[in-house]
Amino acid sequence: MGIRRILTFPEPFLRGTARPVENITGDTAAWIEDMAQTMYAAPGIGLAAPQVGLDQRIIVLDVGPDDDEPGKDRGKHLIHVVNPVIVESDGETTFEEGCLSVVDFRAEVDRAARVLVRGWDVEQREIEIEADGLLAIALQHEIDHLEGTLFIDRLSKLKREMYVKRVKKALREGRPIAQKRAASDAS
Repeated sequence: MGIRRILTFPEPFLRGTARPVENITGDTAAWIEDMAQTMYAAPGIGLAAPQVGLDQRIIVLDVGPDDDEPGKDRGKHLIHVVNPVIVESDGETTFEEGCLSVVDFRAEVDRAARVLVRGWDVEQREIEIEADGLLAIALQHEIDHLEGTLFIDRLSKLKREMYVKRVKKALREGRPIAQKRAASDAS
């Protein structure tokens, strides 16, 4: 399997609600591995299954420890969560976000400062992740993808419409701004 193509806005599949994983199997583990490879190759710090065309509630992240640069020591700090749910959140923070599915755009987004996420790992063990800082933001961002929400949906209408207009113009002109190639496709 390997590196997958990342779907980009305005791809309609990104707007659907992902289905819960009923049984964690070898196929689930293979998807997690492919998602991690795809995230690292992009490069990114998080990826949700719908971004690679899988209608399942799976996320992968690697933000590294707080004293590392995000993405440094790839694979060493990989987190994967099957059927993640935010069970607690508090505080507020604003952070500049980008997204592998929202090409060439970054903006400040308001999120909870701390979250508690529950889900399952690939070994079918229930896990809890209590997070703040970049990990909390990344968890919320990726879980949003499972609900069909992109970070641009959390922006003001004006900022969102500016991005949408830019993408529509690029599509009309035949420019590939709304298509992100997998690293294996890059020349």
